[in-house]
Amino acid sequence: MPGDPLEVDFRALQVLVWVHQLRSFTRAAEELGVNQSAVSYTINKLRDVFQDPLFVRQARRLHPTQRCEDIVHQAKRLTAEFRQLVAPPDFDPKTAAQTFTIACNFYERVLIIPEIVHFLKREAPNLDLEIIDASGIGHERLLRNEADLLLGPFERSDPHFYRRDLYQDRYVCLLDPEHPKAGAALSLDDYLDLDHVLVTYGGQWRSRYIIELERMNKDLKVALRVPSPAGLERLVAGSNLVATVPERLSRSVADGLHVVPCPVETSVTISLVWTTLNHRAPLHMWVRDMVYRLNTRTRKADDPPSGLGISR
Repeated sequence: MPGDPLEVDFRALQVLVWVHQLRSFTRAAEELGVNQSAVSYTINKLRDVFQDPLFVRQARRLHPTQRCEDIVHQAKRLTAEFRQLVAPPDFDPKTAAQTFTIACNFYERVLIIPEIVHFLKREAPNLDLEIIDASGIGHERLLRNEADLLLGPFERSDPHFYRRDLYQDRYVCLLDPEHPKAGAALSLDDYLDLDHVLVTYGGQWRSRYIIELERMNKDLKVALRVPSPAGLERLVAGSNLVATVPERLSRSVADGLHVVPCPVETSVTISLVWTTLNHRAPLHMWVRDMVYRLNTRTRKADDPPSGLGISR
């Protein structure tokens, strides 16, 4: 009764090809780095599957049968095609024509997305880029294939996700130039005594400095809650309010305001997040590498070092 053809794998075909090429079980075993008994076992299994002796000895030499010649010919073709299949396909961004969706929030739309857009329009002119809101459901949007990439301060230790950190951003405080505390560095006690504008991010995400204050059993005096950093400069200007934002964001929302370091010692990490589904997709790999390189190039020398590896 013939053997099960589903038991034949590419490793077994490789053994057959080497025995055919070298005309020797012993030399094939040496080339493959296995015992001769392993080669004999594999050839015997193939004999059962193909119902053919495959090799016969004549005049002390090993000769392939015609059936073996046909199988080896097809085996070489199959293994070559399989190697081509598993090799990363060539990718040309100039010809890429599909939609790539990035989920992010206000911070990333102001600081990171514009440079990505300009780069893609130049290097991948046929690629359609869509930016959607991440809020607090960015990971779910990845899993539902609503987004291809998540960009922002998102941490989640889940085997479905990969993450690559771009950089860390420390916090600063925004005050009106006429504020009594605008002339000197803020102590933690000074900071806690001020009237704060708290950015709630719609209740979907909590700033790292708030988490650190809770760890210290400290509370802010919150005078105003807003869902987004958009328009903070107009709320703080001419008032006694203080707003705490990441330092890089302050460059865009602190027009006319006084900026001082936040006395809470912590920072926010901006990361790329994606799923296992797109981990090896050529377009996705190219876009992720592009975003990382753009942000590495623009990272200030005095920024705290960030992790460079990919984590899951």
